[in-house]
Amino acid sequence: MRRTLYDDDHEAFRASARTFVDKEITPHVEEWSAAGITPRELFIAAGKQGLLGTDVPECYGGGGVPDFRFNAVLGEELQRTPDAGAGLGIGLHNDICVPYFLSYCTDEQKQRWLPGIVSGELVTAIGMTEPGIGSDLASMTTSALRDGDHYVVNGAKTFITNGIHADLVVTAVKTDPRYRHRGMSLLVLERGMAGFTRGRNLDKLGQHAQDTAELFFDDVHVPVDNLLGPKEGQGFVQLVENLPRERLSIAVAAVASVRSVLAMTLAYVTERRAFGKPVGTFQNSRFVLAEIATELDVAQHYVDDCVRALNEGELTAVDAAKAKWWTTELQGRALDRCLQLHGGYGFMNEYPVARAYADSRVTRIYGGTTEIMKEVVGRDLGL
Repeated sequence: MRRTLYDDDHEAFRASARTFVDKEITPHVEEWSAAGITPRELFIAAGKQGLLGTDVPECYGGGGVPDFRFNAVLGEELQRTPDAGAGLGIGLHNDICVPYFLSYCTDEQKQRWLPGIVSGELVTAIGMTEPGIGSDLASMTTSALRDGDHYVVNGAKTFITNGIHADLVVTAVKTDPRYRHRGMSLLVLERGMAGFTRGRNLDKLGQHAQDTAELFFDDVHVPVDNLLGPKEGQGFVQLVENLPRERLSIAVAAVASVRSVLAMTLAYVTERRAFGKPVGTFQNSRFVLAEIATELDVAQHYVDDCVRALNEGELTAVDAAKAKWWTTELQGRALDRCLQLHGGYGFMNEYPVARAYADSRVTRIYGGTTEIMKEVVGRDLGL
C-alpha cells in the first residue's frame, strides 16, 4: 500500500540524510563499534548538513519547520546502517532533547543553548533513570536543594545515552523530596560544572557505537537560571508531555529497522542455496517473509497516522504507547525470524542481521518497557 505521509520536501531531505549516512556513518560503524563510541565530530557534521534542529526557529540557526515528518525521515535513514547505535545519539538529540529546550526555556536560555544544539557543538542528553528504580521515575533520589541563587545537586543517573559526549543534560531532580511527583523539577547540568562527573562508558549487548554512561553529581552548584519552566515542581508534567513524541520516535525507528532487515534477508535467501535451490523458494521461507511483510505494512500505516497526529497536536499518550510497544515487539519477532533464515551465518557478527538483532533488544526497554506501555493502555480502558 502506498505511503502518503511525505511530500517532495521530505523526500529531498531524505536524499540529503541518505547521503550523510552513506558518507559519514556507514564506512565507520565497525571502527566505532569496536571503540564503543562515535566521535563528537559526527554531531558537527550533522549540523553542517542541516540535520539537527529542523524544528528550531531560524533565529537560532534551525530549520524553522515544526514538522516531525523531517525527524521521521532522518530516523528511517539512520536505520539503514549496520549498527543502529551509530545514529542513536543524533535521534535522541533531535527527537527527545530538543523539545525540552523549545518548550520550557526562557528567551535567554534559548539564546544561550539553541544555536550550539543546532550546530552540533552542544551535544544533549536527558538524565532520568537512576540505579535501582527502573521505570518508577517518581521514586528518584537525586536532589537539587536551593541555596541562594544556586541549586546544590547530589545523586546519580545511569543508562544515559550520549552520556560521555553530552554538554547539556536535562536532568530530573527532586527540588522538594517530600513529594513524589510534585517535588520533581528539570535542571540543565552543563559540562565542566564542579562535582559533575561521568562514570564508565557502559558495555552493552548491542548498539556498541553509542556511548551510554553513568553520571554522578557531588554537590554540583547549578545556577537557578538553569531551571526549565517558570517554577519548581513541574518536572513530572514536563516529562509526561514529551513522552508521546519520544515513544513515537522509537516506533518510527523500530519499523524502519524491520524494513531494512527484511530487505537484506530477501536478498540473502535469493542468493543462498540449499538442497540445490535458493532458500527463498522453500514454502517456510515464503510464509515467514510474507508474514513479516504484512505485519510491517500494517504497523507502518499506524505509525504514519501517529506522526500526523503529533503534527496536529493530537497524539495521545495512549496512542503513542500502543505504537511503541507494538512496533518494538514486532521488531524483536521479525529480526529473530530473519536471523533464523540466515542459518549459522546469522549468528556471525560480520553479518548485519546479527548486529541488528542485538541492537534491537533494548527497544522494548528504553522509553518505557513493553509492560509499562500495556499499563498505560490498560488504564485507559478503565481497568
